Amino acid sequence: QVQLVESGGGLVQAGGSLRLSCAASGRTFSNINMGWFRQAPGKEREFVAFVTPWRRSTTYYADSVKGRFTISRDNAKNTVNLQMNSLKPEDTAVYYCAADPSGTYYQPGVYKYWGQGTQVTVSS
Repeated sequence: QVQLVESGGGLVQAGGSLRLSCAASGRTFSNINMGWFRQAPGKEREFVAFVTPWRRSTTYYADSVKGRFTISRDNAKNTVNLQMNSLKPEDTAVYYCAADPSGTYYQPGVYKYWGQGTQVTVSS
């Protein structure tokens, strides 16, 4: 089993930056694929970023955040991070950390574990 806790959300002006963190516990973190999703009011949960395990990991991003967001992991600390730069009002959402997908990484329904979410609000 895996427990996930997100932190780092808050209020920021357009063009600013935030760094989200997800702390994992319960099983071997270094062996788990990890993803970030977000959900705005009235919208479906959407894929943001994904990172594979192991030292030579690969990353994938939604087109809407490419060049602005960076996902990374620290296996020693059992943590996955999301650095968000050049934030836009449309980035406003609750951001969720997810772990251990059984299918395609960009589909929220395939993830086995989810955190409670952290609110990110970008003002114009």
